[in-house]
Amino acid sequence: MFASPHRKPDDQTEDRQDAVATGRAGHNGVLFAMCLSLVLVVASVSALNLALPDLAIDLSATNGSLTWIADGYTVALAALVLPLGAIGDRIGRRYVLIAGTIVFGIASLAASFADSTTTLIIWRVVMGLGATMIMPGTLSTITAAFPPEQRAKGVATWSGFAAAGAIIGMLAAGTLLEWFSWRSIFIAGAVVALVAAVTALLLSPNTKDEHHSPPDASGAVCTALGIGTLVFAIIEGNEQGWTEPVVFAALVVMMLAFTAYAWLGLRHEHPLLDPALFGIRGFRAGAITVLVQFMAVFGFFFVGLQYLQLILGYSPLKAAAALVPVAVVVLPTSQATPHLVRRVGMKVTMTVGLLLLSAGLFVISRLDVGSGYLPFLGGLVLAGFGIGLSGAVGTSAITGSLGRGQQGVASAMNDTTREVGSAVGIAFMGSIYGSHYRSTLPDSLDQLPAEAAEAARDSAAAGLHVADQLGAQGAALADGVKSAFINGLSASLIAVSIIVLAAAIGCLFRAPKTLPTSE
Repeated sequence: MFASPHRKPDDQTEDRQDAVATGRAGHNGVLFAMCLSLVLVVASVSALNLALPDLAIDLSATNGSLTWIADGYTVALAALVLPLGAIGDRIGRRYVLIAGTIVFGIASLAASFADSTTTLIIWRVVMGLGATMIMPGTLSTITAAFPPEQRAKGVATWSGFAAAGAIIGMLAAGTLLEWFSWRSIFIAGAVVALVAAVTALLLSPNTKDEHHSPPDASGAVCTALGIGTLVFAIIEGNEQGWTEPVVFAALVVMMLAFTAYAWLGLRHEHPLLDPALFGIRGFRAGAITVLVQFMAVFGFFFVGLQYLQLILGYSPLKAAAALVPVAVVVLPTSQATPHLVRRVGMKVTMTVGLLLLSAGLFVISRLDVGSGYLPFLGGLVLAGFGIGLSGAVGTSAITGSLGRGQQGVASAMNDTTREVGSAVGIAFMGSIYGSHYRSTLPDSLDQLPAEAAEAARDSAAAGLHVADQLGAQGAALADGVKSAFINGLSASLIAVSIIVLAAAIGCLFRAPKTLPTSE
């Protein structure tokens, strides 16, 4: 991971790693172990979204607290994935991955006992630390262990499970919530972490970068600080106001951190992630595509699941099942993408994928309180095709832009863009939703007792809970809360669909026509 983009790979060393991997479990065994660990990490981003209405009531969580509960995990994952991935490259990816599953499992079990939002956020951050140790090794192990002729298929499968893992997590969480409380989600996460650790121990090779370089401590600090302060500023800017000193200070620190990262990285002999890599067109296009795709997908999960539960009245399991069409579309589309790229090229595939994703989100943004599920499904299917195309080709563009000896760098960049996109997407869409929700609540809210009115302002779930307790008098409040929720949902989806559309236009004019290959 500490490699320059100009370093030549040691193909003989990599070939020996291929033989070791095949001897232990075969390529299918390696792929299964890595995809199981991947699903554990990705599912934990999405699964808790189903429990947000329960958390809002059980822990008296505000919209801002709910955003932090969801984003504490992804912020830690995004901020630390580069330095922790680098450690795996140096000492062995399997060792670090297994250690990560242990940290993840302990933190997940501890989170099940949380009795306040602050405690839950802390344990979510520790879970993110464990996920940071797991995530980088999944893709880089596949790309290091698979020969060139099979690598595209392995990457496509990984990409499909990276998207479908979110749905798998929500289905599991929805099933648990039918009979148990939100705490069961964390207990199940601890159990799956144990299974993933044993599977990796038995099936995965211990690949690593044979070219040791001194660690880039300044790069690690700058990237972690920049990502963390960016997400903090987005969430707190909408909660407290963008002119608040703490928000302004966070924005300044973020800009300084990223500037320092670029300046120091260009001067460091072995940077954590060489800024010069962004000069490679395929690498840059792939990074932007993956970033905006995950920004849109996980931001949508954060608000979209609440639509199914609060507006349509779905149970957690039914809400999760309502999103299954995404996985049904994404997995085969991801598998077909390498063939499509060979026929029409990378630029066309990438652009069409992003356009479909943007169109799907825009369709869902047009929903109202009485729309029902079918219009939601139409937008969902469009977005699913877009996710399958853009995710697979974006990841392949990143990994294909670098040589075999630099797949740790490629994997780290792919993981970083995914997790930064997820963290920023949840913060961005959650903040826009929250501010529009509060600003469009009915004025009649002031006529309620102060405690009830404050609860309704804190979250839509709490507002509907208050309305239920008011009996017949609560019908007007319920209508106002639902209308305000739809306003927030629509505003957040329109904003992110515009960003995805802008990325599609950028890819159309700037992405290379063909997919790079790292032979």
